[in-house]
Amino acid sequence: MFYFIKTPGWLKKIYSSCIWHIDTTEKKIYLSFDDGPHPTVTTFVLDILDKYQAKATFFCIGKNVAAYPEVFKKILSAGHAVGNHTFNHLNGWKTTKETYLQDIEAAKRLVDSNLFRPPYGKISAGQLKELHAMCPEMKVIMWSVLSADFDNRISARRCAHNVLNNASPGAVVVFHDSEKAFEKLRIALPQVLENFSKKGYVFEKIVT
Repeated sequence: MFYFIKTPGWLKKIYSSCIWHIDTTEKKIYLSFDDGPHPTVTTFVLDILDKYQAKATFFCIGKNVAAYPEVFKKILSAGHAVGNHTFNHLNGWKTTKETYLQDIEAAKRLVDSNLFRPPYGKISAGQLKELHAMCPEMKVIMWSVLSADFDNRISARRCAHNVLNNASPGAVVVFHDSEKAFEKLRIALPQVLENFSKKGYVFEKIVT
């Protein structure tokens, strides 16, 4: 499994219509959480964010919203942003354009948002073009820093360091509010919030 912890400039140029970071010089970081909602993990995330008066953006899988509507409502009532993460967590590189767009549309019926993040960050140029044609208001949000909490080869400490060593003003950071990531997330996320808060950073949701 290969991935970039910090997204390189050349990749941002290839997908220049996507949003990779927020243009600011202020001490602001944009935490995002993929793959929820989950009754245990998302609730933990909401509690720890509240402790630090932090806002974030949750990219939700449609089928999980259907399964846990009350958890989804908690995200919204706490003042966080939500985004579309397809209905079935599809890999765009392995899915036909028609099927992929239908899956996004299915999630859109449950997640009322103009924010979209492709699962795995994988979306073809054709799918991206059609998505913009189908939903001109949709903003495709990628990221500038991966925590890599999904990777069972690394420790929670490494996961925290991935963010602490690479995030800077305007960074869009990815965690996952999923069962798979929880073992690392529950340790790394509080460390990230604590360390950056001490440095004078605030955590905001993505608004476009």
